[in-house]
Amino acid sequence: MAADRDSRRETAWRLLRDLIGQSGIRLSNRCPRCGGDHGPVELEGAAVTASVSYAAEWAVVALAPAEAGSVGVDAEPEVDTRRDRAGLDGVLGAGSASARDWVRVEAALKADRRGLRIEPGAVHILGGTGTDQGAGASWRARVPGRADAVLGWDLTGPPGILVSAALARIESADA
Repeated sequence: MAADRDSRRETAWRLLRDLIGQSGIRLSNRCPRCGGDHGPVELEGAAVTASVSYAAEWAVVALAPAEAGSVGVDAEPEVDTRRDRAGLDGVLGAGSASARDWVRVEAALKADRRGLRIEPGAVHILGGTGTDQGAGASWRARVPGRADAVLGWDLTGPPGILVSAALARIESADA
């Protein structure tokens, strides 16, 4: 848990280094579009992929072996008065959406590595509906421009925080 943006980022970076457990790792998250420090996590010197998300005062990280694919994680408060007042209708295409829908889509887009350069409403989540929602549910996401589905899971997060993680196979340039 961390208090502000800078300390959440420091907490996330420390968690990643501790979980990887090897020296000489360089972390960065330069945005491919604007160059800011909010892009996908890049690890130099480690055979893993990583993703970071922030929700309220929490920093959430996910790791996967590089050969498994690219990992994405998203976390959002279950209750956010500003978000809930504005609603998520139309955010993920026609109709209504929930915070759980959003964390799934964003985790899939992070795993895809193109993030919000892909229209979130164009992502289709399959499975994980009805009684199959919440921590432990598995789902798949169809992301425009990908030949294969992104695999996803809803995870147990800190109290009041929804967390989903996704794994995307690395597609070759000829795919």
